[in-house]
Amino acid sequence: MRVGNVIAVAGTTALAEDGSVMCADDAYGQARRIFEIIAASLGELGADLNDVIRSRIYLADMSDFAAVAEVHAQYLGAAAPAATCVQVSAFVDARMRVEIEVDAVVAR
Repeated sequence: MRVGNVIAVAGTTALAEDGSVMCADDAYGQARRIFEIIAASLGELGADLNDVIRSRIYLADMSDFAAVAEVHAQYLGAAAPAATCVQVSAFVDARMRVEIEVDAVVAR
């Protein structure tokens, strides 16, 4: 969603191209897919990953933090957004290990 120069991409999980839940069991692989989706969503709204000012990471298991943080740094390291990470009790589908949302601000 874009309102003015602010973009919010929420509730992003590792969905396959057909909309089904990605079956990868590892959080690293799911996080990579999530950032591919986020990058595409931002692009559709006239932004890119460098415009991200805040990210929120939700994990099913905090032991996945290091793997997801590595992917976060790969995709958002240049933007260096404010970031939050919390563990949740469950996702809609038990195969989901991570969900990520970002906020971006574009000057153009």
